[in-house]
Amino acid sequence: MASATRPATVRERVAESDRSVGRLLLVAAGALFWGWLAVSWVNRWLGGVLVPVGQPLVPPAAVEATLAGIPVLAAYAADAGFVVEMTPDLARGTWLTVVITGVSLALGFVIAVPLAVTRVYGRFSAWVSLAYTELLRGTPLLAQLFVLYYGLNLASYVPDAVSGVFAREVVWVAILGFTLNGAAYQAEYIRGALESVEEGQITAGRAIGLSKLETIYHVVLPQGLRYAIPSWTNEFVYLIKYSSLAGFITVPELYYRADQIAAETFRYTLIFLVTGVMYLALVLTASKLMVRVEERVAIPGLGAEREE
Repeated sequence: MASATRPATVRERVAESDRSVGRLLLVAAGALFWGWLAVSWVNRWLGGVLVPVGQPLVPPAAVEATLAGIPVLAAYAADAGFVVEMTPDLARGTWLTVVITGVSLALGFVIAVPLAVTRVYGRFSAWVSLAYTELLRGTPLLAQLFVLYYGLNLASYVPDAVSGVFAREVVWVAILGFTLNGAAYQAEYIRGALESVEEGQITAGRAIGLSKLETIYHVVLPQGLRYAIPSWTNEFVYLIKYSSLAGFITVPELYYRADQIAAETFRYTLIFLVTGVMYLALVLTASKLMVRVEERVAIPGLGAEREE
């Protein structure tokens, strides 16, 4: 017998309305943030079709004058104008942060999958995978970047075919460092997910004529990779924040740009407050994106018991 649905109370309706307004404001802020970044990047790539390269999209003086006319915001008018003036440099730095994060995460995933599979199902190869993951997870990422850049001088070995992609060859060193380090962490996340798949499915796959490798590829991995998405989301978020370490090897990403502006203007608090908000926007975007991915690839019926 179906139970009657309890009518929502006034408090519950108000709470739901507040959540809807909050979600709407969050979406609007995200659209404004990414719209500004996209327009700034395109304007720079096309040689300044909207405003001269290096100039903000909105005149700082106009922003400052507008806020100065609003009594509540007048005290912040000068700060707002200064932030707007710095937006071209921050947009350039954010582009490198996004590229380093995205490329390193994707390449790290390609390395992490075979590492995880060999760790779970291999014999001698399991020890190789274990050694790799423990070495990379057991040493500081900043130390690894220093070894690759200052110790091994890998920037001087960048092939000519890709040397002009970025303004500085050190960007490739940063991508390599984050890829190798991220692969170790992703491998552990995927290993745990693979071990959560019932061992009987390996037996079932062999029983229908699949080899062990085919069973892993067609049966285990499609399930295990879905289970790994929440943990993989954590690595995505960590990598966005850890990308700031690239600034210590002179990669002009977001943190590096912000630090340079702060050192020139001595407005450390304001600059790093704005930078923190930008990192927060990137992290929230990554989290929401991975939620959508998880929903899209979810196995039908999985987790229904928890929802009830």
